[in-house]
Amino acid sequence: MSAEYNENSIQVLEGLEAVRKRPGMYIGSTSSKGLHHLVYEIVDNAVDEALGGFCSEIDVTIHPDNTISVKDNGRGIPVGIHPQKGIPTVQVVFTILHAGGKFGGSGYKVSGGLHGVGASVVNALSEWLDVRVFSEGKIYEQKYKRGDVIQPLTVIGDTDEHGTYVHFKPDGEIFETLIFSCSTLVNHLRETAFLTKGLKINLKDLREDKDRDPDDVKKDVGKNFSFHYEGGIKEFVQYINRTRTPLYPEIFYAEGSKDGVLVEVALQHNDEYNETIFSFVNNINTIDGGTHLAGFKSGLTKTVNDYGRKFGLIKDGEKGLTGDDIREGITAVINIKISEPQFEGQTKTKLGNSEAKSAVEAVLSEKLEYFLEENPSVGKTIFEKALIASRAREAARKARELVRRKTGLENTKLPGKLTDCTSKDPTECEIYIVEGNSAGGSAIKARNPKTQAVLPLRGKILNVEKARLDRILNSEEIKNMITAFGTGISEDFDISKLRYHKIVIMTDADVDGAHIRTLLLTFFYRYMPELIKEGKVYIAQPPLYRVEKNKQHYYVYDDVELEKLYDEIGRTGIKDIQRYKGLGEMDFDQLRDTTMAVEHRILKVVKLEDAVLADEIFSMLMGDSVEPRRVFIAENAQYAEMDF
Repeated sequence: MSAEYNENSIQVLEGLEAVRKRPGMYIGSTSSKGLHHLVYEIVDNAVDEALGGFCSEIDVTIHPDNTISVKDNGRGIPVGIHPQKGIPTVQVVFTILHAGGKFGGSGYKVSGGLHGVGASVVNALSEWLDVRVFSEGKIYEQKYKRGDVIQPLTVIGDTDEHGTYVHFKPDGEIFETLIFSCSTLVNHLRETAFLTKGLKINLKDLREDKDRDPDDVKKDVGKNFSFHYEGGIKEFVQYINRTRTPLYPEIFYAEGSKDGVLVEVALQHNDEYNETIFSFVNNINTIDGGTHLAGFKSGLTKTVNDYGRKFGLIKDGEKGLTGDDIREGITAVINIKISEPQFEGQTKTKLGNSEAKSAVEAVLSEKLEYFLEENPSVGKTIFEKALIASRAREAARKARELVRRKTGLENTKLPGKLTDCTSKDPTECEIYIVEGNSAGGSAIKARNPKTQAVLPLRGKILNVEKARLDRILNSEEIKNMITAFGTGISEDFDISKLRYHKIVIMTDADVDGAHIRTLLLTFFYRYMPELIKEGKVYIAQPPLYRVEKNKQHYYVYDDVELEKLYDEIGRTGIKDIQRYKGLGEMDFDQLRDTTMAVEHRILKVVKLEDAVLADEIFSMLMGDSVEPRRVFIAENAQYAEMDF
């Protein structure tokens, strides 16, 4: 029997009701990530004022009740009656979707908030929101509750300030958590300040420790921050490279415009093998690149090769260096401003404007040519590193060709140590990567043979942060993983060929196990980042203790949980406490029941929340620079946990 379907079945959501009904469409999720996105939306509006030259300082405050206020010294949202709507313009901005000064071209020349939904969405998803506008000697205030006006626009005082103040409380009916992470806001606001040269952004956390994010308290995250970078993205590159060893002291910087596109580029090479390039459009991090990134790559390749030919580093008839060779070890930031950005998809992660490619290429090529001629030692250093990379790339090509053939599974079998599952449906298949044959043996007995495969590793894999691709592809353990996954590696990577939709890292709960996890995650992040972006990588959580009392046994996962168990069951009468030093010490049924059985196990998905921060941590922990790693470990060792 089918349900009746007629004109009464069609639901029309009016105004902000649609936002509350489907918040994920507007802010991505209602998790902590979505909660913090509310702050970014309001900050972005203030940054738009700064991009227009009207704002020099933004104050972000986390109040004791976990509410947020954002204050800027810009022009202030217009308070006059809107000619189309007949209500105060500030009310239009906060109650009507797709309303703002970002459509007609006169309000903002460039803007990150392209669709004009930021302020109204924040209002819709807040239990309450107060806005104050400081303009023309007066303080105007309007109040809202879950998107509806509860106080009309009212003059509440006089002032000699100018700007906008927004104070809001996210709605507990919408969000899974209402506790803001100071460290999350710090990372975002720092990046925003780097990208907006001269803008000062202050962050204050007024909460008591008991009301803060537990991670902030545990890691002793401060409560007062100020970010102000007159050097802009040049200082951004310097900040990123602080954990690396630059090959030359100068940081190249280019600034210019073409076809209405404002272009900034900064770069510096270091002694590592991976390229680190971040691209932004109107302060939006385009993690999937786009035309501006393509323009950077083509401009860099052409200019360095032209320089090589001009000064005899490339002989007549010789092929030039490839872009991959030239970009080895590069740290670069590309930041463009464009009035009508065209993004591919809804997530604003890939730019499609064709004029952006030619603009970046032209500005970079012109300025880089002068820079290399004025700094011949830098040009020679870049060229020599690229030449070495070129030779290694040829060796890597041959090694990759062998791996590619194996990955196709046509000319060879799967890795000998792999115990595969019987299902051929990737969506239900999992592969457990374990350390050593002993743990591998237990895992094979504990697994569900239909859906769970097991690949034991022999010891610690190669640290890919300190090796070029040719050496990486000669590592037997890495080749086994690539072959088992079926995806290929680096530019050959194709996630559609992935044979297992869950890749589970299952290592011992000790220092060696943590090191192996970090090595594996570094490999995935550098050469198979799509696995992490698509949520395919997981960390298994084996228990640390098994406690037996009154013929009942309990599994606990850390010392804190053990103390809680003691409080619950008492210490007297405990027959046995077993501390597992490794997975191999667990009986296969114990491993199955605690760590591998779908109905009982705990898996932590590896997420990539902040690409800049992730790159920094992997470089710091696994790179060659000892001093930054020593400082990082000294400052964070007390907070270390055996999970990621």
